[in-house]
Amino acid sequence: MSDAPKGWDARRVLYAVLGTQLVMAGLLAGSDVLGALPRLEWPSNAPGVDNPVAPGDQTRRYAPRDTPLPPRAPGAPERPYRNSGDMPTRLEFLRTGDTLYLTGEIAPGDDLRFAKQLEADDGLLRAAINSPGGSIRDALAIGRVLRETGLNTEVEAGDICFSACPYVLAGGVLRAVGEGAQVGVHQHYFGKNTVLPAFMAVSDIQAGQGDVMEFLDDMGIDVRLMRPALATPPEEIYVLVEEELREWRIVTEDGAE
Repeated sequence: MSDAPKGWDARRVLYAVLGTQLVMAGLLAGSDVLGALPRLEWPSNAPGVDNPVAPGDQTRRYAPRDTPLPPRAPGAPERPYRNSGDMPTRLEFLRTGDTLYLTGEIAPGDDLRFAKQLEADDGLLRAAINSPGGSIRDALAIGRVLRETGLNTEVEAGDICFSACPYVLAGGVLRAVGEGAQVGVHQHYFGKNTVLPAFMAVSDIQAGQGDVMEFLDDMGIDVRLMRPALATPPEEIYVLVEEELREWRIVTEDGAE
C-alpha cells in the first residue's frame, strides 16, 4: 500500500497533463516562429499592388497597414488616403445621400457597430466599401446583414477591397466594382491560438473555412473564389481580374445603381 499522502496521485496526473500542454504549446509556438523565419529573411518578391495585373499575373505583395492605394480613375472624387496605413483602424461609417461609406480595417465588433448604424439610418440603398480587410468573422456577419436589409454594394473607382473585405462586397443584392478598383483575396486567419493542441487549431481553421464556403453559397458567389484564397499566403494578395469578378458572380451585370 502506498505511503503517499491522500490525493497525491490525482495531483500527479494533473501536473502531467499541464506539463504535456506546456510542451505542446512550446512546440507549436516554436513551429510558428520557425515558419515565420523564411518570410522575415526572404520577404515576398511579388511586385507591389501599384503594378497593373493581367490574367496569370495577379499575385502582389501585401501588408494591411502598408499598401499603396491605386490611383483614382479620371474624374473620380479624391480620397484623403494614399496608403492603407492612412485608413482608420476600424470601419468608419459616413453617409452621403442614399450611400453609406464603409472605410478602413474591419475590426472585431464592427459587425455589431454596423448593425446599429443601419438601425439609425433610413433610406439607404447602397454601401460603398474601401478596406484593406481585417476580421473575417465580422466581414461575414456584415455581409449577411447587407443581404438581409436588401442593400447593394460597390467598390468605387480607385478604391480597394482586400482580404476579408470581398465578403462584405458579396453581401450586396447587386454588386459593382468601379474602374481601377482592386478586389483581392488570400489565406484567411481565424485566430489560431498556439497554446491549443494542434488538432484543435486545425479544427478551428477547418470550421472557419466551412463558414466561408457556406456564406459564399448563400450569397450566390461561385466557391471557386476559394482556390486563390487558399493558395495565396498572407503576405501576398491575389487581385481578381474583371473576368473572374463576373464569372464567379462577385459583381452583377446590373451593377449597384
